[in-house]
Amino acid sequence: MQDEVDRLVTAWHTERPDLDVQPLHVLSRVSRLARHLDRARRAVFAAHELESWEFDVLTALRRAGAPYQLSPGRLLRATLVTSGTMTNRIDRLAATGLVERHPDPADKRGVLVRLTGKGLTRVDAAFADLLDREHEILDALSPADRETLANLLRTLLIPFDTDVPLP
Repeated sequence: MQDEVDRLVTAWHTERPDLDVQPLHVLSRVSRLARHLDRARRAVFAAHELESWEFDVLTALRRAGAPYQLSPGRLLRATLVTSGTMTNRIDRLAATGLVERHPDPADKRGVLVRLTGKGLTRVDAAFADLLDREHEILDALSPADRETLANLLRTLLIPFDTDVPLP
């Protein structure tokens, strides 16, 4: 059975036989899969009245554990955005009642961003639905194949993740 990448590789091989198009077999599939995953995730988030960036911030807070709070600086590192972007995101999430700011007892000038009850309920529901959808996507693979794929992708990602500059 052929997929769109097989057709793309065949066309490039015909048009540019002088080039080694082997990377397309893997990386074009990863790219196409990433687009399909993005669409699936956006649909799940929309069902919970969330944008992708909102989910990213809320899940960073949720993963922090009770009382589900982080400094804006820690949120920056968790989501890889600039300080100005994070300030805007916190403002917007606070305006919708999903997070609130509290004084940082360890730093009189600092604040902590904390999930509200509404934010916790929303992110937990969205995360559970996201996992259901992602399990469906992976159903075509056996557990052993999933583990193999995860390990191979980790090998490719590690150099990128260790070299990511912080904003």
